[in-house]
Amino acid sequence: MSDKMTIRIAEERDIPIITEFNCLMAWETEEKALDAATALAGARAIIEDPARGFYLVAELDGEMIGQLMVTKEWSDWRNKFFLWIQSVYVRPEFRGRKIFSRLFHYLLQMFKENGEVAGFRLYVERNNTGAKAVYEALGMSKTIYDLYELATDYDSPA
Repeated sequence: MSDKMTIRIAEERDIPIITEFNCLMAWETEEKALDAATALAGARAIIEDPARGFYLVAELDGEMIGQLMVTKEWSDWRNKFFLWIQSVYVRPEFRGRKIFSRLFHYLLQMFKENGEVAGFRLYVERNNTGAKAVYEALGMSKTIYDLYELATDYDSPA
């Protein structure tokens, strides 16, 4: 396998692999088994409606090896958007090869001169020290905020 990596915005043809990655990530990070049909519908929804956000995918020799999803949050304090990075997944055999870093830098370049972005945010599982180290190495820092949630999707697996 060569080292010819490409990064691009996900397309409809990527939905099955994005769904697979999302299911693998949920199990790996939270031991949560996602309903595959719901995960498939969720991936399809964002790709079919760019107002919801978008995925970036990393490919090596035509094989999808990593992804991240981006959604917007309006900041009335700044009159700009924060972009939230979510659904980060890199195939285990490609971890440690800066796949996320390359996706992240691609994202930064996409919005570098946009003027509408106040910053980039993400949340990480509390005990995921490896991911935290990567995010900090990229210049991200822990915020003063804690994350709270009231789940309303009672039909989803716990």
